[in-house]
Amino acid sequence: MINMPNKESIETWERKRFDIEDQRRFWNSWNREYREQNKKLGLVNRRQAQMVIDWLMRIGRKDLNVLEVGCGSGWLCQQLVPFGQVTGTDLSDDVLDRTKAISKEIRFISGDFFQLDFPIASFDVVVSLEVLAHVADQTAFVAKIARLLRPGGHLMLATQNRFALKRWSGVVPQGVGQIRKWVDVKTLRRLLTSEFDVIELTSIVPVGDRGILRVINSLKVNKLISVFASRSRIEGLKERFFLGHTLMVLARRSAR
Repeated sequence: MINMPNKESIETWERKRFDIEDQRRFWNSWNREYREQNKKLGLVNRRQAQMVIDWLMRIGRKDLNVLEVGCGSGWLCQQLVPFGQVTGTDLSDDVLDRTKAISKEIRFISGDFFQLDFPIASFDVVVSLEVLAHVADQTAFVAKIARLLRPGGHLMLATQNRFALKRWSGVVPQGVGQIRKWVDVKTLRRLLTSEFDVIELTSIVPVGDRGILRVINSLKVNKLISVFASRSRIEGLKERFFLGHTLMVLARRSAR
């Protein structure tokens, strides 16, 4: 009889499998190449940033204490400054050391998020773009974010959509030191509901050219549908049905 490992042992194994130094080297290299040397943001990043800004504007405050977890080179932190005091953290220590010298108005702290000692219930908003999928223990990641938020505080999170990316040929190979644990809508809801009340959940930038998405995103099918609806309407429907590249969620720290 084979004893199956329990959930805790699996998550511990995942942490050991992906050494933190391997992860640090990967993300220093990735951010240097894609965020420092090539500063042009793609459509997905631009849409993510716009949704975060729109959500912040809906809150309607300029005195927020904002934390961005996984800030990379700090490109989004710059856009968050008008809303209050901004702190950015990332594993990419080399990249953040250079960013600190340029962006004096933002507090940057490099290191493993799980090991960083932020005061409990000290932030009004936590922003995290495409970090959840690169964390071995996703439950612990969400729980720590919840602890750092004040009661009623907001989480603004973007994460790769497993359903779409598993059916898209445009995905690049997984790098050495890169954890890749995409989630689907059901898994994301399950991760959040113990700590948060989900206010808004959608997807952005439809992609996919395999399986059912090969049909849904085919030029012929979309041309036929465009007789009855505009392209923007069609893309909007795909996003609402969670066929986009990224899942976007706005959630409030639960009082329970």
